[in-house]
Amino acid sequence: MKLGNRSRRGGFTLVEVLIVVVILGILAATVLPQFTQASKDAKETSLVQNLQMIRHQVSMYKFQHEGALPAQGTTNAQTFEDQLTKRTGIDGTVDANAGAFGPYVLGQLPANPFNNLRAVTVKNGALAAGDYDGSTQVGWVFSSTTGELRGNVAPAITSVVETGKAVNTF
Repeated sequence: MKLGNRSRRGGFTLVEVLIVVVILGILAATVLPQFTQASKDAKETSLVQNLQMIRHQVSMYKFQHEGALPAQGTTNAQTFEDQLTKRTGIDGTVDANAGAFGPYVLGQLPANPFNNLRAVTVKNGALAAGDYDGSTQVGWVFSSTTGELRGNVAPAITSVVETGKAVNTF
């Protein structure tokens, strides 16, 4: 009887498999937080770009309508949206056929990336911090007397670009 020619089965031992699993777990623990940070960065960038775009279009509206803001002196959100998304006359009346100005935003207002809402609340007077603290179901808050526009996000959401600075301050 020869015992020296025993064939050995190919495969991995339990220890080798466990080592590979531990290494993959360590890699996943270091990589996944970077993806969640990238998601927050993208939302912040999108919010800032949307705010800049809407603010620019409000400025254009004001310039073309002799200093009047959209929904000037009212709290009518539909008027604000109509005056930015449809053709208007010099006095701000919406006129799809004879309006000389606009539309300033094509289609509809962009969605707030933090809550995916497009609706706007129009306030008459200066905005207070409680008006855009993320507690209401709107994407944007606009003051029809000052022209201030804010995204409706929770105050705890701070900028990843400038640590500690609220995203609404851009």
